Parts: sequence; structure tokens; C-alpha cells
Amino acid sequence: MTASTPGLRRTLGVGDAVVVGLGSMVGAGIFAALAPAAHAAGSGLLLGLAVAAVVAYCNAMSSARLAALYPASGGTYVYGRERLGEFWGYLAGWSFVVGKTASCAAMALTVGAYVWPGQAHAVAVAAVVALTAVNYGGVQKSAWLTRGIVTVVLAVLAAVVVGCLVSGEADARRLDIGASGGVGGVLQAAGLLFFAFAGYARIATLGEEVRDPARTIPRAIPLALGIALVVYAGVAVSVLSVLGSDGLGQATAPLADAVRAAGMPWFAPVVRIGAAVAALGSLLALILGVSRTTLAMARDRHLPGALAAVHPRFQVPHRAELAVGAVVAVLAATVDVRGAIGFSSFGVLAYYAVANASAWTLDSAPTARLVPVVGLLGCAVLAFSLPGVSVVVGAGVLVVGAVAYGVRRGMRARAGRE
Repeated sequence: MTASTPGLRRTLGVGDAVVVGLGSMVGAGIFAALAPAAHAAGSGLLLGLAVAAVVAYCNAMSSARLAALYPASGGTYVYGRERLGEFWGYLAGWSFVVGKTASCAAMALTVGAYVWPGQAHAVAVAAVVALTAVNYGGVQKSAWLTRGIVTVVLAVLAAVVVGCLVSGEADARRLDIGASGGVGGVLQAAGLLFFAFAGYARIATLGEEVRDPARTIPRAIPLALGIALVVYAGVAVSVLSVLGSDGLGQATAPLADAVRAAGMPWFAPVVRIGAAVAALGSLLALILGVSRTTLAMARDRHLPGALAAVHPRFQVPHRAELAVGAVVAVLAATVDVRGAIGFSSFGVLAYYAVANASAWTLDSAPTARLVPVVGLLGCAVLAFSLPGVSVVVGAGVLVVGAVAYGVRRGMRARAGRE
């Protein structure tokens, strides 16, 4: 950002930043991610959750240190550029924008599927338009709406946990933590569950809109992650105690199935409403994050420079938000991407691998480098433990981005010589 480029308004405190992170993490993933993770890991589901939490913690600590040093919009795109070089920052930004744009469409379609299954695409588009309008009005309005969404979702999840655990169907013997799915199954489950933890990046991505970022961000990221971990562990234990790993792995709507099995069929519609609200929260936070990374990349001309504009009144990257909203709306209206965004987890892990590599350069002391090393290795292992299709498609997306970068750089070099 140059002196002539308008910046964003710093309005978010610690509480607001934590809420934004929770809105991303405690989203629709908790209503769906447990089933495929249990299918992969079997009785090792809780081990997979623990592995995902360790990797997420390392990534969070690396991101927090970097965000305090570089409190600008863009997150790891900025950190990679400043610490590793332009290409690595670009690659992180590319994987984030492409993967998360697809995730936005998936969340919008999830809203549609829960609210009005027969008109899922129409509801999805309406949700994108409405949330883009909220974001356009300023990040503080987005934080207020996210606070309400998080409150509703946490209340629903608390009711699920209590209802399952106090029911006569709960059985502690179903919590066997042996890895019946093998080491590979545990790692694959960790990779799937990690996607749900990754929302704390939204706090760093909004670094230019946080008050006193050097203090606020390092406090908000671990706090949001810790709350999310407690929520995920509580839900996983309660659902497992009722359904067991086999039943959970076969469930199509695991939390709704769990409350039915616990003798509360009347609560299943409430769970559906909670899932729709959670998907709205995830979508709101995703649009925020993608638009800010788009802003940062546009400032460096990796994307059209017009997208770097900041609204003079609302102090938001309004063109980037409208562009992201338009692309997501088109995808939500025309394509069912829910089964085609496995590469998003691969992209998120690649994004955090760059964050850890960037944090590794901050301090040469071995103790200071332990967390980034563990985070980097963890990201690599989890990325390549994902289903084969996700790995192939995710790697392909990164290659396309790298080729595009090389072509653009070559064209710039030729123009400079001329």
C-alpha cells in the first residue's frame, strides 16, 4: 500500500476479532465435517481432531506473530511476499482466493439446501447478495451480524451436547480412541477437520481493520481457536457417545441424526435452522476474507488494479467485495460445487505452509523455530493425506497459478525492455 492508496478503517477490537474468527470456525463444518472424518478414522476420530488442533495451533501462532508485524489486509499473501519473496506470497494468495471462492459458493448452497431444498440455488444467490450488501456497509456491521450468528449457533450446539450426553442412549464405551481406521485414516480425518479450524485466518486477513493490531491479533487468534476447539471436542464426544464411530461415519446429517437417536426428534428442525445460520456465518466471513486478499493482490497488480479501490465513506474494498460477490453468485446459481471443492482443503494447507515458512524467518533461535517447523510439516503431511482427487486437483490449481505468475512476469519483463 502506498501513501496515495487509501487504507481501511481500524474499528475492530479483540472481542470483534474473536467473533469474526468464531464465525468462520464454528460454521457449517461442525454440522457436516464429523461424518466424513469418522468414516476415514473410525474410532480414531478424536485422535484426528487432536492432530488437527495441534497443526491449527502452530499455524495460529505463526499467523499471529506475522500479523502483528504486518497488520495489512491480505494475511499470508502479505507475509509470504515480505518474508519469502513475491512468488510465494502470490502463490499463497492464489490458493486462498481460488479455494475460498469455491467454498463461498458451497456455503451459499448449504444455506439453500437447509432453508428451501427445492429452490437451493435461488436461496443461495439471495444469501450472497444480502451478505455482500452487509459487507459493503462496513466491517463493523459485518462484525455485529456475525456476533448474532455465532450466538445462535453456539446455543444450538450447546443444546445438542447437553441433550445427547444426558440421554439414556449415551454410552462412554463408544468413545474408544483406538485408531480403527489406521494412521492414514487418522491423518485424513485430521486434514478434513482442519478445514473447519482454518477460520482464524480471517482475523489476520482483516489486519488493516483491527485496532492496535500488534496487541489485538496475537490475543484474538489463540482465543478464537481455543473456543472453537472446546466446541468441536464437546460436539464430537457427545455425538460419538450416541451414534458411535460407525453410525457417525454413515450419517448424512450427523447432528440431526444424533438428536433423533437421543430421543429428541422434535429438536432436529432446530438443528437444521442452526446449520443454515452457521452456513450464513461462514459465508459472511469467507466473503470478508476473500475480498481483503483480493484487495491486497490488486494493490500489487496481481489482479486488476481497479479492485484495490476503497470506498470513501464506508472504508471497505467495495469493488473487490462486489467482484467476489458476483463470482460467487454466478457459481451458486449455476454449479453444485459441494462435491467439487475438496481441493479447498489442499489450498488452505498450502496457504498455511507459506505462513509457517514465513514465520520461520522471523527468529533464528531453535526454540522460536519449533512451532513454525511443526506447523509446516503438519500442513504437508495433512495435505497429502487427503483423498487422492483432492490432492491432484489442489496441486493442479497451484500449478495453474504458478504458470499464470510466470507468464505475467515474462510479459512485464518484455515490456520493460521495450
